Amino acid sequence: MERNASSRALLSKIKDLTTSLVKELSEGRSPNICIHNFRNYCTDPNSNCLCSSDLPKGQQVLTLTRQCHACRIDVLLRVLVIVQKLLQENRHGSKRDIYYMHPSVFSGLCWKRVGTSRLVMGWLRFLEAGRKFDCINSPTTAYTIPVHVEEVKDIVSVAKYILIVEKESVFQRLANDKFCNANRCIVITGRGYPDIPTRSTIRFLRLLVEKLCLPVYCLVDCDPYGFDILTTYRFGSMQMAFDAKVLRVPEVQWLGAFPSDFEKYDLPQQCLLPLTAEDKRRTETMLLRCYLQKEVPEWRLELELMLQKGVKFEIEAFSVHTLSFLSEQYIPSKIPKVEVLPGNNFKS
Repeated sequence: MERNASSRALLSKIKDLTTSLVKELSEGRSPNICIHNFRNYCTDPNSNCLCSSDLPKGQQVLTLTRQCHACRIDVLLRVLVIVQKLLQENRHGSKRDIYYMHPSVFSGLCWKRVGTSRLVMGWLRFLEAGRKFDCINSPTTAYTIPVHVEEVKDIVSVAKYILIVEKESVFQRLANDKFCNANRCIVITGRGYPDIPTRSTIRFLRLLVEKLCLPVYCLVDCDPYGFDILTTYRFGSMQMAFDAKVLRVPEVQWLGAFPSDFEKYDLPQQCLLPLTAEDKRRTETMLLRCYLQKEVPEWRLELELMLQKGVKFEIEAFSVHTLSFLSEQYIPSKIPKVEVLPGNNFKS
């Protein structure tokens, strides 16, 4: 009874909105649509803010007079039509189902797409929609991260930890070096930003952490772009702040590469690149994020060091020593000695 009342109320709101839009358009006016704004951080590190809460932080007005807004209104109305039909038929549909009904529309909404394959390898076995993913029998074979994360079940593993790597090139380097075999871990790559159309990467990672209770580390380039990817995994992105509670993994720890690493690991000067004006501007902006001061001040110190030194470098720079230095020296030196936790025992 309560669900029916909720459905009727939502259907009524959809009808009221669409009726209002049609009326304004028929009278030659551009309709204005007010939507809630959400955020997962502010830019006042000294404020006593509540950015991590799921309450809206003000409103934004969408209007057809701006093309970017017009695209968002188009998507909004398409989603409302689908939701209305589902409510009328008393059926359920996931966000991923809705996305695939209009993939070209969603993909064209100014969202970053940095490749399409999100990959996983290592000591892991699970089922997704009846399909078996058996990484354990071949820990260096890459599998595509499931799209329908809500259908993943029967997860088993004997891994000691999970490692996220920013780039596919680093993922392939670790695969070639049989890193998972030697270190009994799970490695995931999101190939850059875990953007909206491929947020299954974060949801899958979050599921693994919840089910396996494993430590999770993140390896990114030592530059503002890499740092931003790191914070997206741990704190969520502003673009996805409305769903921040399920689209972030607070357990993520920064493994590297740190600005302090180029001296610690004797990287030669030719491996370093000067920060561009845009790099400096982005770094200064990121330093203002409230969670850096409140939750990970040590990360903030490293970011300040990057700005102070005025240089950046890529993960692959460690190959200047030997091709396998990253997998044989750098990562093992960073990972604490971790024992397999109770409940992660593998059963064949």
